[in-house]
Amino acid sequence: MNKAPASLPALETAVSDLTVAIGQLLRRVRSEANPTELGLSQLSVLARLDQLGAMTTADLARAESMKPQSMGTILAGLEQEGLVQRQPHPTDGRQILFALTVAGIDMRKKRGIAKREWLTAEMAKLDSNELQTLIAAIPLIKRLSKP
Repeated sequence: MNKAPASLPALETAVSDLTVAIGQLLRRVRSEANPTELGLSQLSVLARLDQLGAMTTADLARAESMKPQSMGTILAGLEQEGLVQRQPHPTDGRQILFALTVAGIDMRKKRGIAKREWLTAEMAKLDSNELQTLIAAIPLIKRLSKP
């Protein structure tokens, strides 16, 4: 027996509340797992390099929707921190690729572990009904996030 769909005002309120809640959760997870205090742009570049491998400044700038000069500044900071390194381009000697260093890879792994550990500890604080409700919502949230 299906219930009637929510009224438009109720749905709009739910959308607003869900958007705020997801944003707060993401910010909290990031802050708990960011002991290095890197900015979101820096973290995004590290994640992209981790997922896609070495890239040029221009390719990273396009992927992150920013100007190459801004990306160059981000990469210089990450390079100074020892998280990325320059590599020669395999086919174009005029270009330089940026790739994660061992320290960059290690930092990414530690961040992932820290995120999971924090969220596990927080979920363990929920009572059994709350935990079951949250677990039951996971497939719905996944379905909403699909293109």
